[in-house]
Amino acid sequence: MESIAGILNTGMSYIKTIGFADAVDIIIVAYLIYKAIWFVRRTNSRNVARGILLLVVILILSYIMGLTMINFLMRRATELGLIALVVLFQPELRRLLERVGSSLSTNRSISTPVLETAISQVVQACSDMSSSRTGALIIFERAVDLGSIMFTGTMINADVSAELIKNLFYNKAPLHDGAVIIRDARVAAASCVLPLTKSQNLSKDLGMRHRAGIGLSEQSDAVVVIVSEETGAISLAVDGSLKRHLNAASLTQLLHQELIIDEEEKDWKDRAKELIRNIFKRDRNGEKEPKNDNI
Repeated sequence: MESIAGILNTGMSYIKTIGFADAVDIIIVAYLIYKAIWFVRRTNSRNVARGILLLVVILILSYIMGLTMINFLMRRATELGLIALVVLFQPELRRLLERVGSSLSTNRSISTPVLETAISQVVQACSDMSSSRTGALIIFERAVDLGSIMFTGTMINADVSAELIKNLFYNKAPLHDGAVIIRDARVAAASCVLPLTKSQNLSKDLGMRHRAGIGLSEQSDAVVVIVSEETGAISLAVDGSLKRHLNAASLTQLLHQELIIDEEEKDWKDRAKELIRNIFKRDRNGEKEPKNDNI
């Protein structure tokens, strides 16, 4: 009992020494570890992670056992391995940086009632197309710009309505083959071509429409609604994951969760983005200002 009490007292003494900066440091490190695990799971890089872990274990054991040559070789392999990882995961790292940069630079502000109207019209259209077995692929753009995807289709710029969406995906319509992109609660483009996912862990009954929707959700933060032409099932793809067999109520709930931000959370994010932008602007202005030395 005394040993347990001593351990608890020691732990409490350490906790008392933790300051605000230490807490922020711990939270950031924990978040980075979580994102690293999420990245490994999402990109199917488990074998690569196992190989890295094995190299680290060998490096530690060689140091403990005094195996100088093996330790030297493993340290050099680790240094080269960091460069190899950047080369191997260059597309994923590029998309990650694009998402971070887009989330900081975007300055769009859509009123909640307008967005709710767009969501309700999309849900109504998806319910009708599900009943008629009409295939559909509808994308809600968020922070990451989808301009390059929009240029593969036809620009529209129209209000979101259930009738318009159903007409666009009518199987004899000229723009039915491809995706519809909704930007700022307006139909921005139709018949857009999407990148296919490279994941091998998908169900065999998923067709090209689902693979295209998952592929775009992997490469951006877009919210993708998919209606199957074969079964009429409604699905939602976000961050590379697919939720299937949704009804109108569950689709509405998920779209609200993904697209409509609470006012407090929105204000906090806006303040954080504004602070970061001001820091970068201050740094750039400081570099551009010439020194005026009056002699």
